[in-house]
Amino acid sequence: MPLLTRNVIFVLILVYLVVSVVCFVQLLRYNHKAANRNKELENKLLEGKLVLKQKELYYLKQQIHPHFLFNTLNTVYGFALKGAEETPDLILKLSNLLDYILNQIEKPLVPLTEELKHIEAYIGLERVRFRDILRINFTKEIEKEIHIPPMLFIAFVENAFKHGTPIDGFLSIDIHIKTTPQRLLFTTQNTVHITNKSPESHGIGLENTRKRLESLYPDNYTLTTTQKEHYYQVQLEIQLES
Repeated sequence: MPLLTRNVIFVLILVYLVVSVVCFVQLLRYNHKAANRNKELENKLLEGKLVLKQKELYYLKQQIHPHFLFNTLNTVYGFALKGAEETPDLILKLSNLLDYILNQIEKPLVPLTEELKHIEAYIGLERVRFRDILRINFTKEIEKEIHIPPMLFIAFVENAFKHGTPIDGFLSIDIHIKTTPQRLLFTTQNTVHITNKSPESHGIGLENTRKRLESLYPDNYTLTTTQKEHYYQVQLEIQLES
């Protein structure tokens, strides 16, 4: 009987098996290296997107703050020109608003209660300006304390004062906020004449707020506007993470 090593078929099978095993091992090593490279590239891509998103949000906040400040300073300037007695009170309220803005500008999130205090301070400023023709109702139903991006709602509140018009001698504004474990609902409604242009088309502050919402809560928020004959309403709903 010939030795196995002299059997041509056996040798060919053995060589084939050895080559197959070596190729299989090399293929596994290559796939492992390729998977690691792909994972590193994916991580770098995600990091790059995160950095771009953070920069975009930062610049949006930077634009909202001067826009808000500019409109408020115009109010104070108008009272100062008239020599109104309310001017010192306006300056004090403006100082408090500036203190909040400067302290919160670098923070990604702030407590909802702090943001609501900021809105109340702004409403106090507008009360001085509109005096007796303003009727405002600010209601809160807070079931869950949450954190939100700073100055997320101020553009909607400011828009209600800026573009609202008196009906029967009164500018009426209703602001309502509600939180549940699953969602946050914010609504503003103000009187307006139907001939007025929709406030949605005015102001860089509102435009940038929309962009912030898209960046912060993609596919997790709805923003709807409704304009009737005598009122304009904005409703924002955000789905909260459980």
